[in-house]
Amino acid sequence: MTDDRIKVYGYRWVVLAVFSIINLLMQLHWINFAPITGDAAEYYGVTVLQIGMLSIIFMFVYLVLSIPASYVVDRFGIHIGVGIGAAITGIFGLVKGFCAEGYTMILISQIGFSLAQPFILNAVTAVAARWFPIQERATAAGIAVFSQLLGITIAMALTPYLYLTYGMQGMLKIYGVATIVGAAAFLILVREKPPTSPDPEGTVERHSVLEGLKHIMTVKDMLILIVVFFFALGMFNAVTTWIEQILAPRGFTVTQAGITGAVMLFGGILGAVSIPALSDKKRKRKPFMLYALIFTIPGLVGLTFATSFWLLLASSFVFGFFLLAAAPIGFQYSSEITFPAPEATSQGLLILAGGISGIIFIYGMDMFRTKNGSMTPFMLIFIGLMLVSVALSLLLKESKMIEGRVE
Repeated sequence: MTDDRIKVYGYRWVVLAVFSIINLLMQLHWINFAPITGDAAEYYGVTVLQIGMLSIIFMFVYLVLSIPASYVVDRFGIHIGVGIGAAITGIFGLVKGFCAEGYTMILISQIGFSLAQPFILNAVTAVAARWFPIQERATAAGIAVFSQLLGITIAMALTPYLYLTYGMQGMLKIYGVATIVGAAAFLILVREKPPTSPDPEGTVERHSVLEGLKHIMTVKDMLILIVVFFFALGMFNAVTTWIEQILAPRGFTVTQAGITGAVMLFGGILGAVSIPALSDKKRKRKPFMLYALIFTIPGLVGLTFATSFWLLLASSFVFGFFLLAAAPIGFQYSSEITFPAPEATSQGLLILAGGISGIIFIYGMDMFRTKNGSMTPFMLIFIGLMLVSVALSLLLKESKMIEGRVE
């Protein structure tokens, strides 16, 4: 339902659709070599680690470009800001699909995609704020996060089939054509904003990016949220990276680990779409984030200790469903409590926090594994950090904007 005092436009769904498509394609290219790592290493005559770097490079580049990309999106808008990311994505989709027969060009292509990623990833709440009324924004953010997870799922499921059917170059050409089409669709169809703002606060002058950063640092609830995302998002990045190594010491096979990861992503897709929609309908943010974090813990415990495959799958689904349901709600909550700070800046800080902790946790899990290869000690640390996240979330205040109490 929308407020009778404002006007919304059906074209908002077109904008969200083309934004979600470019989001999906970005995640597809990030992870597309993961399910064929060994074959890719053999094909290009490099080590498995060098193939792994094709994905890891995204994390490192994001740490450098997150704030500058947020500045561009907030300063120049989604048409130019996200458009830069879409254009770069289309260019390197062409390079990767039709010019990258050797590892060097593949690496250059992946670096190109990693340069584009922050311009797209940090714009979820900016797109929602420009086109959607307040009571639809968590839903819009959830759909954008859904598209990211769907891109990862497609890469995991489709890449092995395309590789076996059409070979490495055939697979890359198919992805390249899809990327060029998706980038072109975004650049042609996206509009900066509707003729009239979807909410009364749309007429309020925004802070500059620097002023917004200063303002954000004075908002206690935002600082708490950054810590929560540092723990939770970094944990998700680390668990998905090491899922096979987490499960192997308990006797689970590579195939079972792959199925477990797929179930986790499937749960995340459902959670990212359904729970944010409930948050919008009830016009509440805090309780939905809090309960999502609470129910993540049983899933995490199951991933840590389960020896039954069916219990493992159930735990994986619960973990993905609730943890990834909290993310889009958190993104939207951050933009509301830090208003009038620019949306891409607040969201970018949350993703940046999760990226930094993800790198720390990934290397930490490897360093502190036991003699038999078990990562259980670090998984216990994760359980503790989730309990801390729940405690911190209890301190958050409800968003005044979603309740219609903006002063």
